[in-house]
Amino acid sequence: MTTTGMNMGRATFYEDRNFQGRSYECSSDCPDMSSYMSRCQSCRVQSGCFMVYDRPNYMGNQYFMKRGEYSDYQSMMGMSDGIRSCRMIPMHRGNYKMRIYERENFGGQMHEMMDDCDSIMDRYRMSDCQSCNVMDGHWLMYEQPHFRGRMMYMRPGEYRSFRDMGMSGMRFMSIRRITDMC
Repeated sequence: MTTTGMNMGRATFYEDRNFQGRSYECSSDCPDMSSYMSRCQSCRVQSGCFMVYDRPNYMGNQYFMKRGEYSDYQSMMGMSDGIRSCRMIPMHRGNYKMRIYERENFGGQMHEMMDDCDSIMDRYRMSDCQSCNVMDGHWLMYEQPHFRGRMMYMRPGEYRSFRDMGMSGMRFMSIRRITDMC
């Protein structure tokens, strides 16, 4: 297998639970699954990692999926509408680095992170995180400490306001690198 082939993710999405009904094979980002199927209730991830979203264009609730079988989204993740869009997460080798900020537009307290943090409050005495700058690597931010609750996928870039990204009312309490677990 070539190096390029190893970095590719591959998933098959199915209209019905338990891998039934029409299917759609995906190895890249897909902003709107309705072009391929009317609904999506189950999935097999053959390789790589994906973020799946319950609304088109990478909006709404997000869920991280690594290699495995997901026979019923509703019972596993509480996704009432199933999957509407997905992003393939590229494999990252090398350093991880991000800066988190207490307030929007990179204001307030700032902390630089290079590894997982199971509680932003305990480690940094920071009760809120409203913006960040991801310099290296791909990360998951979680609503609760110890990598629990709703999550948001962060790839390299500047995120000036989580509220403007449709995450109003959500506070991030823990952060994890997406490493070779894919």
